[in-house]
Amino acid sequence: MRGESETVEVRHRTLFARDCAIAGSFAPSERIVLYAGDCLDLLKTVPDGSIRLVVTSPPYNIGKEYEKKLRLDTYVEQQARVIAECERVLAGDGSICWQVGNYVEKGCIVPLDTILYPVFSGLGLRMRNRIVWHFEHGLHCNRRFSGRYETIVWFTKSDEYVFNLDAVRVPQKYPGKKHFKGPNAGQYSCNPLGKNPGDVWDIPNVKSNHVEKTEHPCQFPVELIERLVLALTKEGDWVLDPFVGTGTSIIAAIRHGRRGAGAEIVPRYVEIARKRIRMELDGTLRTRPMGRPIYEPAAAGGSPVHSQRKSDFAQPALFEEDAECGKKG
Repeated sequence: MRGESETVEVRHRTLFARDCAIAGSFAPSERIVLYAGDCLDLLKTVPDGSIRLVVTSPPYNIGKEYEKKLRLDTYVEQQARVIAECERVLAGDGSICWQVGNYVEKGCIVPLDTILYPVFSGLGLRMRNRIVWHFEHGLHCNRRFSGRYETIVWFTKSDEYVFNLDAVRVPQKYPGKKHFKGPNAGQYSCNPLGKNPGDVWDIPNVKSNHVEKTEHPCQFPVELIERLVLALTKEGDWVLDPFVGTGTSIIAAIRHGRRGAGAEIVPRYVEIARKRIRMELDGTLRTRPMGRPIYEPAAAGGSPVHSQRKSDFAQPALFEEDAECGKKG
Protein backbone atom coordinates (compact mmCIF):
# COMPACT_ATOMS: atom_id res chain seq x y z
CA MET A 1 0.00 0.00 0.00
CA ARG A 2 2.78 2.45 0.89
CA GLY A 3 4.52 1.78 -2.43
CA GLU A 4 1.31 2.57 -4.32
CA SER A 5 0.86 5.74 -2.24
CA GLU A 6 4.38 6.91 -3.00
CA THR A 7 3.80 6.32 -6.73
CA VAL A 8 0.62 8.39 -6.62
CA GLU A 9 2.40 11.18 -4.73
CA VAL A 10 5.19 11.26 -7.32
CA ARG A 11 2.66 11.37 -10.17
CA HIS A 12 0.77 14.21 -8.56
CA ARG A 13 3.92 16.09 -7.73
CA THR A 14 4.86 16.07 -11.42
CA LEU A 15 1.80 18.25 -12.02
CA PHE A 16 3.64 20.91 -10.05
CA ALA A 17 7.13 21.51 -11.44
CA ARG A 18 9.86 22.25 -8.93
CA ASP A 19 10.08 25.78 -10.28
CA CYS A 20 6.30 26.24 -10.00
CA ALA A 21 5.64 29.78 -8.83
CA ILE A 22 4.06 30.46 -5.46
CA ALA A 23 1.85 33.40 -6.33
CA GLY A 24 1.19 36.20 -3.85
CA SER A 25 -2.30 36.99 -5.15
CA PHE A 26 -5.20 34.95 -6.48
CA ALA A 27 -5.91 34.28 -10.14
CA PRO A 28 -7.78 31.27 -11.56
CA SER A 29 -4.76 30.46 -13.75
CA GLU A 30 -2.43 30.01 -10.77
CA ARG A 31 -1.77 26.69 -9.04
CA ILE A 32 -0.40 27.81 -5.66
CA VAL A 33 -1.34 31.04 -3.89
CA LEU A 34 0.12 32.15 -0.56
CA TYR A 35 -1.29 35.55 0.40
CA ALA A 36 0.55 37.50 3.09
CA GLY A 37 -2.29 39.43 4.68
CA ASP A 38 -5.87 39.38 5.90
CA CYS A 39 -7.98 36.55 4.51
CA LEU A 40 -10.88 38.90 3.75
CA ASP A 41 -8.62 40.80 1.36
CA LEU A 42 -7.70 37.54 -0.37
CA LEU A 43 -11.31 36.36 -0.52
CA LYS A 44 -12.38 39.60 -2.23
CA THR A 45 -10.25 38.61 -5.23
CA VAL A 46 -11.65 35.08 -5.55
CA PRO A 47 -14.49 34.65 -8.09
CA ASP A 48 -17.90 33.37 -7.01
CA GLY A 49 -18.25 29.59 -7.01
CA SER A 50 -14.62 28.86 -7.89
CA ILE A 51 -13.50 26.87 -4.83
CA ARG A 52 -14.36 23.19 -4.35
CA LEU A 53 -13.17 22.93 -0.74
CA VAL A 54 -12.68 25.51 1.97
CA VAL A 55 -10.83 23.90 4.87
CA THR A 56 -9.34 25.70 7.83
CA SER A 57 -8.59 25.85 11.52
CA PRO A 58 -9.29 29.45 12.57
CA PRO A 59 -8.01 31.06 15.78
CA TYR A 60 -9.97 29.80 18.79
CA ASN A 61 -9.94 33.17 20.60
CA ILE A 62 -7.98 31.80 23.56
CA GLY A 63 -5.13 34.32 23.47
CA LYS A 64 -2.49 32.53 21.40
CA GLU A 65 0.44 34.64 20.18
CA TYR A 66 -1.12 35.14 16.72
CA GLU A 67 -4.48 36.43 17.99
CA LYS A 68 -5.96 39.07 20.26
CA LYS A 69 -8.53 37.66 22.63
CA LEU A 70 -11.94 39.20 21.96
CA ARG A 71 -15.37 39.15 23.51
CA LEU A 72 -17.05 35.99 22.32
CA ASP A 73 -19.78 37.85 20.41
CA THR A 74 -17.15 39.99 18.65
CA TYR A 75 -15.20 36.86 17.72
CA VAL A 76 -18.31 35.23 16.25
CA GLU A 77 -19.05 38.39 14.24
CA GLN A 78 -15.53 38.30 12.77
CA GLN A 79 -15.85 34.62 11.94
CA ALA A 80 -19.26 35.23 10.36
CA ARG A 81 -17.77 37.73 7.91
CA VAL A 82 -15.13 35.24 6.81
CA ILE A 83 -17.63 32.36 6.59
CA ALA A 84 -19.99 34.45 4.45
CA GLU A 85 -17.19 35.17 1.97
CA CYS A 86 -16.21 31.50 1.96
CA GLU A 87 -19.80 30.56 1.13
CA ARG A 88 -19.75 33.03 -1.76
CA VAL A 89 -16.63 31.58 -3.36
CA LEU A 90 -17.72 27.97 -2.79
CA ALA A 91 -18.77 25.90 -5.82
CA GLY A 92 -22.32 24.57 -5.92
CA ASP A 93 -21.07 21.03 -5.23
CA GLY A 94 -18.36 22.18 -2.84
CA SER A 95 -17.71 21.75 0.88
CA ILE A 96 -16.62 23.82 3.86
CA CYS A 97 -14.73 22.10 6.70
CA TRP A 98 -14.19 24.26 9.79
CA GLN A 99 -11.91 22.63 12.38
CA VAL A 100 -12.34 24.12 15.86
CA GLY A 101 -11.87 23.41 19.55
CA ASN A 102 -13.22 25.11 22.64
CA TYR A 103 -13.23 28.71 23.78
CA VAL A 104 -12.16 28.81 27.44
CA GLU A 105 -13.17 31.53 29.87
CA LYS A 106 -12.30 31.26 33.59
CA GLY A 107 -12.14 27.48 33.42
CA CYS A 108 -15.47 27.13 31.59
CA ILE A 109 -15.51 25.85 28.02
CA VAL A 110 -17.72 26.84 25.11
CA PRO A 111 -17.63 24.43 22.12
CA LEU A 112 -17.06 26.75 19.18
CA ASP A 113 -18.71 24.46 16.63
CA THR A 114 -22.06 24.86 18.42
CA ILE A 115 -21.64 28.64 18.55
CA LEU A 116 -20.79 28.84 14.83
CA TYR A 117 -23.43 26.38 13.61
CA PRO A 118 -26.13 29.10 13.26
CA VAL A 119 -23.75 31.13 11.11
CA PHE A 120 -23.31 28.28 8.63
CA SER A 121 -26.96 27.21 8.63
CA GLY A 122 -28.07 30.83 8.27
CA LEU A 123 -26.24 30.94 4.94
CA GLY A 124 -28.14 27.87 3.74
CA LEU A 125 -25.21 25.50 4.23
CA ARG A 126 -26.08 21.92 5.17
CA MET A 127 -24.16 19.94 7.75
CA ARG A 128 -23.06 16.48 6.63
CA ASN A 129 -20.88 15.46 9.56
CA ARG A 130 -19.55 16.64 12.88
CA ILE A 131 -16.21 14.84 12.83
CA VAL A 132 -14.43 14.26 16.13
CA TRP A 133 -10.65 14.44 15.81
CA HIS A 134 -9.16 12.49 18.71
CA PHE A 135 -5.53 12.72 19.82
CA GLU A 136 -3.54 11.67 22.89
CA HIS A 137 -1.44 14.71 23.72
CA GLY A 138 -2.28 18.17 25.07
CA LEU A 139 -2.40 20.29 28.20
CA HIS A 140 -3.18 18.47 31.42
CA CYS A 141 -6.10 19.80 33.45
CA ASN A 142 -6.47 19.65 37.24
CA ARG A 143 -10.10 20.66 37.70
CA ARG A 144 -11.70 19.02 34.69
CA PHE A 145 -10.84 16.15 32.35
CA SER A 146 -8.03 16.98 29.94
CA GLY A 147 -9.22 17.90 26.44
CA ARG A 148 -8.24 15.30 23.88
CA TYR A 149 -10.43 16.09 20.89
CA GLU A 150 -11.45 18.84 18.52
CA THR A 151 -14.17 18.87 15.89
CA ILE A 152 -14.43 19.37 12.16
CA VAL A 153 -17.84 20.56 11.02
CA TRP A 154 -18.46 19.66 7.38
CA PHE A 155 -21.05 21.64 5.44
CA THR A 156 -22.06 21.50 1.78
CA LYS A 157 -23.67 24.14 -0.37
CA SER A 158 -26.25 21.78 -1.86
CA ASP A 159 -27.43 18.17 -1.80
CA GLU A 160 -25.24 17.45 -4.83
CA TYR A 161 -21.65 17.44 -3.63
CA VAL A 162 -18.33 15.74 -4.31
CA PHE A 163 -17.70 12.78 -1.99
CA ASN A 164 -15.08 10.17 -2.91
CA LEU A 165 -15.45 7.54 -0.19
CA ASP A 166 -13.26 4.96 -1.93
CA ALA A 167 -10.31 7.37 -1.85
CA VAL A 168 -10.26 7.45 1.95
CA ARG A 169 -11.33 3.98 3.04
CA VAL A 170 -9.34 2.42 5.88
CA PRO A 171 -8.49 -1.26 6.50
CA GLN A 172 -11.35 -3.50 7.53
CA LYS A 173 -11.34 -4.70 11.12
CA TYR A 174 -12.27 -8.22 9.99
CA PRO A 175 -11.11 -8.40 6.34
CA GLY A 176 -11.71 -12.13 6.06
CA LYS A 177 -15.26 -12.13 7.38
CA LYS A 178 -17.77 -13.91 5.12
CA HIS A 179 -21.54 -14.34 4.96
CA PHE A 180 -22.43 -17.61 6.68
CA LYS A 181 -25.94 -18.03 5.26
CA GLY A 182 -28.28 -16.76 2.58
CA PRO A 183 -27.64 -16.21 -1.13
CA ASN A 184 -24.18 -14.69 -0.43
CA ALA A 185 -22.98 -17.47 1.88
CA GLY A 186 -19.24 -17.94 1.58
CA GLN A 187 -18.65 -14.54 -0.01
CA TYR A 188 -16.79 -11.75 1.73
CA SER A 189 -19.19 -9.56 3.68
CA CYS A 190 -17.07 -6.40 3.69
CA ASN A 191 -15.95 -3.99 1.00
CA PRO A 192 -12.58 -5.22 -0.38
CA LEU A 193 -11.39 -1.62 -0.70
CA GLY A 194 -11.75 -1.06 3.04
CA LYS A 195 -14.29 0.46 5.39
CA ASN A 196 -15.72 3.91 5.85
CA PRO A 197 -13.44 5.75 8.34
CA GLY A 198 -16.45 6.98 10.30
CA ASP A 199 -16.77 10.30 12.08
CA VAL A 200 -14.21 9.75 14.86
CA TRP A 201 -10.66 10.14 13.53
CA ASP A 202 -7.70 9.02 15.63
CA ILE A 203 -4.79 11.02 14.20
CA PRO A 204 -1.80 12.24 16.26
CA ASN A 205 -1.65 15.99 16.78
CA VAL A 206 1.52 17.94 16.03
CA LYS A 207 3.50 18.18 19.26
CA SER A 208 7.24 18.50 20.00
CA ASN A 209 8.25 15.03 18.79
CA HIS A 210 6.11 15.09 15.64
CA VAL A 211 8.04 15.00 12.37
CA GLU A 212 6.06 17.98 11.02
CA LYS A 213 6.56 20.31 14.03
CA THR A 214 7.42 23.94 13.36
CA GLU A 215 7.36 26.92 15.71
CA HIS A 216 3.63 27.42 15.15
CA PRO A 217 1.84 26.54 18.44
CA CYS A 218 -1.34 25.13 16.88
CA GLN A 219 -0.27 23.36 13.71
CA PHE A 220 -2.47 20.58 12.40
CA PRO A 221 -1.17 17.41 10.70
CA VAL A 222 -1.04 17.05 6.93
CA GLU A 223 -2.80 13.67 7.00
CA LEU A 224 -5.88 15.23 8.62
CA ILE A 225 -6.32 17.56 5.66
CA GLU A 226 -5.29 14.93 3.10
CA ARG A 227 -8.34 12.85 4.01
CA LEU A 228 -10.65 15.83 3.46
CA VAL A 229 -8.94 16.81 0.20
CA LEU A 230 -9.17 13.28 -1.22
CA ALA A 231 -12.78 12.80 -0.16
CA LEU A 232 -14.22 16.19 -1.09
CA THR A 233 -12.37 17.32 -4.22
CA LYS A 234 -11.21 16.15 -7.64
CA GLU A 235 -7.82 16.60 -9.28
CA GLY A 236 -7.31 20.16 -10.45
CA ASP A 237 -9.84 21.62 -7.97
CA TRP A 238 -9.10 24.61 -5.78
CA VAL A 239 -8.64 24.11 -2.03
CA LEU A 240 -8.67 27.33 -0.02
CA ASP A 241 -7.63 27.94 3.60
CA PRO A 242 -8.39 31.45 4.91
CA PHE A 243 -6.17 30.87 7.99
CA VAL A 244 -3.39 28.86 6.37
CA GLY A 245 -0.76 29.11 9.13
CA THR A 246 2.31 27.14 8.05
CA GLY A 247 0.79 25.99 4.77
CA THR A 248 -0.56 22.56 5.71
CA SER A 249 -3.73 22.81 3.61
CA ILE A 250 -1.84 23.94 0.53
CA ILE A 251 0.64 21.08 1.00
CA ALA A 252 -2.18 18.52 1.26
CA ALA A 253 -3.80 19.98 -1.86
CA ILE A 254 -0.76 20.00 -4.15
CA ARG A 255 0.34 16.58 -2.91
CA HIS A 256 -2.78 15.14 -4.53
CA GLY A 257 -2.90 17.18 -7.72
CA ARG A 258 -5.18 19.97 -6.51
CA ARG A 259 -4.59 23.72 -6.50
CA GLY A 260 -4.01 25.38 -3.13
CA ALA A 261 -4.59 28.90 -1.83
CA GLY A 262 -4.38 30.44 1.61
CA ALA A 263 -3.86 33.61 3.61
CA GLU A 264 -1.73 34.27 6.68
CA ILE A 265 -1.14 37.55 8.54
CA VAL A 266 1.96 36.61 10.59
CA PRO A 267 5.06 37.22 8.43
CA ARG A 268 7.22 34.46 9.94
CA TYR A 269 4.47 31.90 9.45
CA VAL A 270 4.21 32.99 5.82
CA GLU A 271 7.93 32.29 5.40
CA ILE A 272 7.61 28.90 7.09
CA ALA A 273 4.67 28.07 4.82
CA ARG A 274 6.62 29.14 1.74
CA LYS A 275 9.58 26.96 2.76
CA ARG A 276 7.39 23.93 3.49
CA ILE A 277 5.49 24.29 0.20
CA ARG A 278 8.78 24.51 -1.68
CA MET A 279 10.04 21.40 0.11
CA GLU A 280 6.83 19.58 -0.85
CA LEU A 281 7.39 20.53 -4.47
CA ASP A 282 10.98 19.28 -4.21
CA GLY A 283 9.87 16.04 -2.59
CA THR A 284 11.88 16.69 0.59
CA LEU A 285 9.14 17.62 3.08
CA ARG A 286 8.89 15.09 5.90
CA THR A 287 5.35 14.28 7.01
CA ARG A 288 3.62 11.50 8.88
CA PRO A 289 2.22 9.13 6.20
CA MET A 290 -1.51 8.62 5.94
CA GLY A 291 -2.67 5.40 7.54
CA ARG A 292 0.43 4.77 9.65
CA PRO A 293 -0.59 2.90 12.84
CA ILE A 294 -0.56 4.87 16.09
CA TYR A 295 2.63 4.32 18.08
CA GLU A 296 2.09 2.10 21.12
CA PRO A 297 4.68 2.20 23.95
CA ALA A 298 3.94 -1.39 25.03
CA ALA A 299 4.78 -2.69 21.56
CA ALA A 300 8.02 -0.68 21.63
CA GLY A 301 9.26 -2.25 24.86
CA GLY A 302 7.70 0.15 27.33
CA SER A 303 4.96 -0.59 29.81
CA PRO A 304 1.73 1.32 30.38
CA VAL A 305 1.16 3.01 33.72
CA HIS A 306 -2.03 2.00 35.51
CA SER A 307 -3.81 3.37 38.52
CA GLN A 308 -3.19 1.36 41.69
CA ARG A 309 -6.17 2.84 43.56
CA LYS A 310 -8.17 0.17 45.34
CA SER A 311 -11.88 -0.20 44.85
CA ASP A 312 -14.56 -1.47 47.20
CA PHE A 313 -16.12 -3.24 44.23
CA ALA A 314 -15.02 -6.61 42.91
CA GLN A 315 -13.66 -5.47 39.55
CA PRO A 316 -10.12 -6.90 39.32
CA ALA A 317 -10.12 -6.72 35.52
CA LEU A 318 -10.24 -2.93 35.72
CA PHE A 319 -6.63 -2.82 36.94
CA GLU A 320 -5.11 -5.70 34.99
CA GLU A 321 -2.49 -5.25 32.28
CA ASP A 322 -4.07 -4.35 28.94
CA ALA A 323 -2.16 -4.06 25.69
CA GLU A 324 -4.63 -1.43 24.50
CA CYS A 325 -3.80 0.98 27.34
CA GLY A 326 -1.31 3.74 26.96
CA LYS A 327 -1.75 4.37 23.24
CA LYS A 328 0.29 7.33 22.20
CA GLY A 329 0.51 9.54 19.13
